[in-house]
Amino acid sequence: MATLSNSMVSVPISPSSLPLSTWGRSSSVSFPAPKGGIGHGGLRIECIRIGGVEIPNHKRVEYSLQYIHGIGRSRSRQILLDLNFDNKITKDLSEEEVITLRKEVGKYMIEGDLKRFNRVAIERLKEIRCYRGIRHKLGLPVRGQRTKNNCRTLKGKRASVAKKKSPASQEE
Repeated sequence: MATLSNSMVSVPISPSSLPLSTWGRSSSVSFPAPKGGIGHGGLRIECIRIGGVEIPNHKRVEYSLQYIHGIGRSRSRQILLDLNFDNKITKDLSEEEVITLRKEVGKYMIEGDLKRFNRVAIERLKEIRCYRGIRHKLGLPVRGQRTKNNCRTLKGKRASVAKKKSPASQEE
């Protein structure tokens, strides 16, 4: 994590990356800060945190919100419509806009809560031993896809099966 001062930028480094003669000394290196302060061309520390996720500053709000698990394209558009926001770049949002955006996103089930909900639902399917639960347990496709040719990501690597010898070749 970079720390900032008025004219110097300090960056902590690990002792293993330093030569042996400097191990007992300070564990940070200082670089002169860029002229014109911190901002474009220098280090940019500022970022917006919504729903427990740091969303990118340089993208439009509609696309930045999609970095949150549980918010896709249609839901991010719906959030912007509900708040009557323009789809401007995230770093141009005012403090009030960020606060209202956080409140609106907080209304939805996102991140850890959503993942926990899905995991519990799958465990319930496995517990009652329904078809979908059995497919989950075996690591096979759940939604009716064919398995003869595809679904290698679920089934794993191919296991070679030895061919049986024909009766004619056994007699010789």
